Amino acid sequence: MGRILAFDYGLRRVGMAVTDPLQIIAVSLETSPTHKIFDFIKSYCLKEDVEAFVVGYPFSHGHSENEIVKHIDKFILKLNELYPEKKVHKVDESFTSKIAAHTLATSGVTKKEKHNKGNIDAISANIILQSFLEMKGK
Repeated sequence: MGRILAFDYGLRRVGMAVTDPLQIIAVSLETSPTHKIFDFIKSYCLKEDVEAFVVGYPFSHGHSENEIVKHIDKFILKLNELYPEKKVHKVDESFTSKIAAHTLATSGVTKKEKHNKGNIDAISANIILQSFLEMKGK
C-alpha cells in the first residue's frame, strides 16, 4: 500500500498533505508555489511510493461555478496525464480554509504563523485528506 498525496490547489501556492504508508494518518506536508508543483510531485514520487492523489474541489452546491475550478480541472488533467497509473480523487473542499484558519487561531501559534497563508493551505490539504480517509473507511 502506498501513500496518498493531497492538494489544496490555489493560483499562487498549493498546500499538500500525505498519509502514512498504511493510509491511516494524514499529516500536512508543506506548500509549493503553483508554478513549481509538478516538480515537487515528481521529486516526491521518486522518493516515496504514492498510490493515489486527492484534490480539493470546490463543488458548487447549487451556486455558479467558481473561477478556480478551471485551473483545478487543468491540474487534474495534468496529474492524469503524467501519472495515469494513479487514481485522482476529488474531495469537497468547502470551508476547509475557514476551518484551517480557526485551527491555527486556537492552536497557540504566533500571530505571524496564524496569518501565514502557506500554513492555512497545508492545514486545508490535511483536512481534505482526512475527509477522504474518513469517506474511504465507511
